[in-house]
Amino acid sequence: MNKKSKPGSNYTSHDRVINFISKSAKIGKNFKIWHFSYVGDNTEIGNDVSVGSLVHIDYNVKIGDNSRIEGSVYIPPLTVIGKNVFIGPCATFTNDPYPMSPKMIGVVVEDGAIIGGRAVFKPGVRVGRNSVVGMASVVTKDVPPETVVMGHPATVRYSREDYNIKKNKWNIG
Repeated sequence: MNKKSKPGSNYTSHDRVINFISKSAKIGKNFKIWHFSYVGDNTEIGNDVSVGSLVHIDYNVKIGDNSRIEGSVYIPPLTVIGKNVFIGPCATFTNDPYPMSPKMIGVVVEDGAIIGGRAVFKPGVRVGRNSVVGMASVVTKDVPPETVVMGHPATVRYSREDYNIKKNKWNIG
């Protein structure tokens, strides 16, 4: 498959693939976007960000440098994602605690967080710096920094330090 940078842009897309990137979105250097993804108005995306296929990044979203967003993720308005964040496939962030209300509140994901696939986030929660949210977790409360949460609802299970030890053993073994 051929990849190309669009003339006058600073991102890479794939030939013959339709993506929508709003003209009012601010896109950083080395932005990579895969098949059939959407970036809305007034969204700010940092440098070296990768967005997978079928991702919907709505308007007024902020995404920090070096973050990776896997396929089929939904990011609604007012969501803030920090630097060096990984978001697994099909994660869903929400912003309306009482649909359909005109008042919305976004989720904040701090720097270095890891979000497992299919995790779901209640409007207004904060995911702490360097925390991990396990796959398919339902996050209804703030996630403390440097912790691992999982479950329905997500609860603290262990520290990020313990996660890193387990990850290193997995990678070696």
